[in-house]
Amino acid sequence: MNLKEIKEILELLKGTDVTELEVSRGDNVLKVRRGQAAEVRPAAVLPAPLPPASAGEPVRAEKAAPPKANVKEIVSPIVGTFYRAPAPDAAPFVDVGSRVTKGQVLCIIEAMKIMNQIESDVGGTVAAILVENAQPVAYGQPLFHIVLD
Repeated sequence: MNLKEIKEILELLKGTDVTELEVSRGDNVLKVRRGQAAEVRPAAVLPAPLPPASAGEPVRAEKAAPPKANVKEIVSPIVGTFYRAPAPDAAPFVDVGSRVTKGQVLCIIEAMKIMNQIESDVGGTVAAILVENAQPVAYGQPLFHIVLD
């Protein structure tokens, strides 16, 4: 677990009622308690760095071209897993070409077993969906491009 990941976790906890959180990655454990310092217990043997992504690893959407002036980029406010639909057997919230209004749910991002609805902050038409269903997303990662009305 690197410093960036720890900062992202701490940022997620701001403004929540969570008083204690423990995250494990292999032999590394990060324990956060509100009002106390974070504790990191390193493993006796640090894991080897991950090799470059292979065909068996999660697929991330390729970096999209920057949006045009009349296109709003919707980014992930949290780290988690991106879902296009409310349930595996349900229709997606939106597709490319769908008209959306301000406040309309675009997707769900699951973080720490909590389903967070991501809403559009603008009205327009979905021009691009930049992440595949059930794929991990990072904080600030672009999710959608919406052409403004």
